[in-house]
Amino acid sequence: MTTQQLTNEDIREMFREIGRKQEETSRLIDRIAKENAKLGDRLGELVQAMVEGGIKRIFNNLGYEFDVINPKHNFGNKALNVYGEIDILLENGDFALLVEVKTNLSVDDVKKHKKKLKDFRLVADAKNDKRQFIAAVGGGVVKKNVQEFALKQGMFVVQQSGENVEVFAPKGKPRIW
Repeated sequence: MTTQQLTNEDIREMFREIGRKQEETSRLIDRIAKENAKLGDRLGELVQAMVEGGIKRIFNNLGYEFDVINPKHNFGNKALNVYGEIDILLENGDFALLVEVKTNLSVDDVKKHKKKLKDFRLVADAKNDKRQFIAAVGGGVVKKNVQEFALKQGMFVVQQSGENVEVFAPKGKPRIW
């Protein structure tokens, strides 16, 4: 058996090659992450479109008679330093329904929506908007514990069910913000 001795230059070249492979791997991981983010964005848009498609009709059947639907509604007030975006905003003269839609709705998403509702109320009050605000959360996937949590917060829960959209109402009256 013969052994070959590596020179310092051989070892340096091996480390350079390892470095090149690590950079190549890092670039590939970055590219995959960007593509995955794009796919996630598209999936979220699809879920929002599915929820948006039937929500006005369903809430009108519940007696709200919304005449305006605004997807991706931005709100804000510079003086209050309060800004946000509502995924779907349905409006009429008396009520506005603020809907947060996620591909896979979580309890944390419901909590964040409550914060947005408070912010929206602050901005509306600053504009002397006296409408009552009700809330809904929705998603392509809504686990039972998340649904129960949202309902206890006084929110409607909207979820995809086959080719239809289902709405679950909180017990009693929905919370007004």
